Amino acid sequence: MSINLSKGQKVDLTKGNPGLKKIMVGLGWDVNAFDSGFDFDLDAAAFMLGDNGKCPTEKEFIFYGNLLHPSGSIEHMGDNLTGEGDGDDEQIQVDLTKIPSNISKIAFTVTIYEADLRHQNFGQVSNSFIRIVDDTTGQELIRYDLGEDFSIETAVVVGELYRHSGEWKFNAIGSGFQGGLAALCGYYGIEVE
Repeated sequence: MSINLSKGQKVDLTKGNPGLKKIMVGLGWDVNAFDSGFDFDLDAAAFMLGDNGKCPTEKEFIFYGNLLHPSGSIEHMGDNLTGEGDGDDEQIQVDLTKIPSNISKIAFTVTIYEADLRHQNFGQVSNSFIRIVDDTTGQELIRYDLGEDFSIETAVVVGELYRHSGEWKFNAIGSGFQGGLAALCGYYGIEVE
């Protein structure tokens, strides 16, 4: 049975599921009836972080321009340019057994592509969610619906997987940022052009 989280809630992922090795992180959203004259292109990403809360190198930033980590532990399944339809709009595969030992946390984020240029923000996005599915059984383990807490933000840290006493846990974050992907990259120690 899936656990529905609220903002700030933390839950064990592997402790209650000892055989859990591979998970699929699904992110989805809908766009409100607001028309800025442009399609909304939301992008999911994963930042693999060390104990200092930063990405050790640019290779630990998994997004539409870098789909696979060299360890094979995290793979982005590709960019969805419109978010049309129900269910997951973008998916990220995670193999917990392959995550390098220097990585203690994985932050999952969603940003709006060219938000400033297109005059778009998360106030125009609804029904955003993240869910974690056991990739072997297809069972949904965790779901976090973000609600309508956003207005002018152009990037959201949705949630984090993190190591705790040898187990993996999930933290429902739901924190908004202004400045889109560039702001997130700066926050996580990635240099952007």
